[in-house]
Amino acid sequence: MAEDDDAKIRILQSLRGKICEAKNLGSVSGPNRQRDLCTFCTISLDQEEVFRTKVFDKSVCPFYGEDFYFEIPRPFQCLSFYVYAKSVFQRDLPVGKVSIRKDDLCKYSGKEHWFGLQTVDPNSEVQGKVHLEMRLSEVITENGSTGQHISVRIIECKELPLISGQNCDPYATVSLVGPARSDQKKTKVKKKTSNPHFEETFFFEVTRSYSRRTQFNVEEEDIEKLEIKVDLWNNENLAQDVFLGETRVPVKILQSDHIHKAWYLLQPKGNGNKSKSDDLGSLRLKLTYIEDTVLPSACYTPLCTLLLKSPDVKPISASAAHILGDICRERYEVVLPMVRLLLHNNRFVPFVSAVAALELDNTQEANTIFRGNSLATRCIDDMMKIVGKNYLSVTLKPVIDEICESNKTCEIDPIKLKEGDNVEVNKENLQGYVQKVFSSITQSSSNCPPLMCDVFRSLRHLACKRFPGDPHVQYSAVSSFVFLRFFAVAVLSPHSFQLRSHHPDPEISRTLTLISKTIQTLGSWGSLSKKLSSFKETYMYDFFKSFQEEKCIEKVKKFLDEISSNVSKESSGLEDAVVLKEGEVQKRAQGRKPPGMKTFKKRWLRLTNRELSYHKHKGKDADRTINVKNIRAVEKVDESAFNRKNMFQVVHSEKPLYVQAGNCVEASEWLEVLSQVSRCNEGRLATFHPSNYTSGAWQCCQSLSSNAPGCKPCTTVNCFTHTANEAVTSLYRHVDKNQLTSEHLKLHFVMFVLSTDACASLAVYQGPQREPEEYSKFTIQEPKETFHTLKQLRNIMEELQRQHNIRNDVRQYGSLDNPIVGKTS
Repeated sequence: MAEDDDAKIRILQSLRGKICEAKNLGSVSGPNRQRDLCTFCTISLDQEEVFRTKVFDKSVCPFYGEDFYFEIPRPFQCLSFYVYAKSVFQRDLPVGKVSIRKDDLCKYSGKEHWFGLQTVDPNSEVQGKVHLEMRLSEVITENGSTGQHISVRIIECKELPLISGQNCDPYATVSLVGPARSDQKKTKVKKKTSNPHFEETFFFEVTRSYSRRTQFNVEEEDIEKLEIKVDLWNNENLAQDVFLGETRVPVKILQSDHIHKAWYLLQPKGNGNKSKSDDLGSLRLKLTYIEDTVLPSACYTPLCTLLLKSPDVKPISASAAHILGDICRERYEVVLPMVRLLLHNNRFVPFVSAVAALELDNTQEANTIFRGNSLATRCIDDMMKIVGKNYLSVTLKPVIDEICESNKTCEIDPIKLKEGDNVEVNKENLQGYVQKVFSSITQSSSNCPPLMCDVFRSLRHLACKRFPGDPHVQYSAVSSFVFLRFFAVAVLSPHSFQLRSHHPDPEISRTLTLISKTIQTLGSWGSLSKKLSSFKETYMYDFFKSFQEEKCIEKVKKFLDEISSNVSKESSGLEDAVVLKEGEVQKRAQGRKPPGMKTFKKRWLRLTNRELSYHKHKGKDADRTINVKNIRAVEKVDESAFNRKNMFQVVHSEKPLYVQAGNCVEASEWLEVLSQVSRCNEGRLATFHPSNYTSGAWQCCQSLSSNAPGCKPCTTVNCFTHTANEAVTSLYRHVDKNQLTSEHLKLHFVMFVLSTDACASLAVYQGPQREPEEYSKFTIQEPKETFHTLKQLRNIMEELQRQHNIRNDVRQYGSLDNPIVGKTS
């Protein structure tokens, strides 16, 4: 992120959840019969589709079971879930939708709810906002009497929807509506833009006139009946124009000779004409929407400093990072941003080593090492997901793709065998897949990220020190993470680790489950007899006997030695190219044609760990290939450059490659993965041009030379995705939600008094009485140091809360960031 952005207030949004199932789906227009419905679901931010499930065959009660997570890179009003049916002509026919306003998302957070489907009405499909300036003024008519007129200035609109994937041709109509009148006026059409600047003013006369001697005042009953109505339309030339949204402003809010200037959200016509939920069916959803306000970086310096001191605090249980992990009930939500912060500042290894040492001190048996869901295991789990993302792709994605696409039957449970299945053939198929996965893992040590190796080396050393008499514990300390919590989990749920775009079919999921079980057992360290006894199912016991070979144990041992030894390893460079992301985009021609021929065309964009390429169609030979090492910058492109949304550029040794993604989430994901894969390249640029070079000049800064240095700082790429500010903001939100205030201080103060024998009773400090088991959640080794850290945390949190309150108090109602929800008809 550029330095200038450190002083700005930013809003971070993310959405996590699951499209569970639908029931009693109603009929759709078209030739489909109800029992033949093949349906799928989509998610839209306003009218921009950002997610789509697989198509499910012939059911009015389909079970989708699709998890989703994405960061929302732009403002939005409404989150919508659409159910579509495939017709016999493969057209997408809307069955119904669930629309939830952004302000209402908090009502449904974290829990599953059934939502009734509403009709998909074109008049309800709106988005965007309009900037208006209005004034009610006194005027003198030609006959000398006094009347009023209303001036309405349409300044601009923002974030109007795309029409058929392209920017629209918008215009506005302005009306003064009331009893027996509807004066309407129209702006000029603006071509190919979602952010039109109109800058047009219209005047409307109020019909009643009066003598100048009369006091200027509009009667109350007249005011109540008059409204300024603004409609946005897309000009379709020969076809019927498309409604984009409306807003209505009561004239009564206007004061005499006072200018009212504000942003208004566009609303559906007639409030969307909601239908009865029973007509179309219902949809079960689980949603968690998170919104963080990131203050300027200086506001977080005290909290950031305190947290980053944690690895040096003795004992570690008295550190701020450890206390937050203990206090907050939703440990996952707190640990993840804390891990990101420590990784960003190269403080993760000393912190997790200290926390792991504390956990080992409380572990009595070597065979239970790191088996619980503790702070140490949670931190290492999150670290592996962040740091090892590319490692997983390189190691597992090719074989996972083969398993999912070849679709061989691997069921070996006699009870679940289908008619005609041959258990011996299935066992052979499964054994082949397990061997491929096992070999991919045990031969991947050269690709294991150095940071993961550093953590594994520390765990190995600590385990040997704690249990010096057990020769196997040095391996089980590492295998309990890399096999049980990393590879086996990724095999079981490839969609959750971005190894597949959708959840596998049930049959493939069953195959992956069997592979995961076997890999988990092969990788766990111990005697073969113990491994076999861990299987409750007879068929798994029999299947695993085929792997009772000394060479399997030696391969695991060799792999664990290599990823946890003191010898630093370099990548062999011989690994196959792994696809990191691919998809359909719009690509701008590279400028070899005459100016009038520069067009955007559909292309299949494909990124591997080696090269970026684009193709006319998926599976075709590449039209052009760019070596990843030659990428010098990856940045957004201003919408004004080509009058297109969701554009980014890849700056390399030749002319920039300009690409338009299908939606804002896709654009954000392309930017992230391209930035990550090229972040260590030599010659990365410090500045870039956010617009294009045309007509002999850069449109952003008007520099005449095509080789002129950029006019805007490049985004700073961090290998852990979230900046320190964003991580600390997330920590602040979760700690504030858990109320790190007097209640926790009371509890710890009581424990301090008890542990130091300073007083014989709790009467010294009357706090809330708690059950003994509630105290056991907190680790207190050094009461004075712990209490000191708690006081620091409370003071910092109170100051951050004050800073947030100041920002909230100065938020301007009707501003671009806080528009007015306009009235609807």
